[in-house]
Amino acid sequence: MPHFEAMTKDVYLKKLGKNIARLRELSGISQTELALRCDKDRQSLNRLEKGRINPSIFYLLEIATELKIPVKELIDFE
Repeated sequence: MPHFEAMTKDVYLKKLGKNIARLRELSGISQTELALRCDKDRQSLNRLEKGRINPSIFYLLEIATELKIPVKELIDFE
């Protein structure tokens, strides 16, 4: 059985945000463009990428859809 290290909520959200930013940049999409495609404002996406908000699963689905990747790739940062 794999060992999973416990993370605090703050640490997890920061890692999630950093991974989303990395994947967005790899896709060549600006924060503003991705936010528009997801019908969000850039400030919302910025807060997500900085780990300051806890996104809904639907928000993650919208991001993954626009990046053309599975949702699981957004949360696979271990």
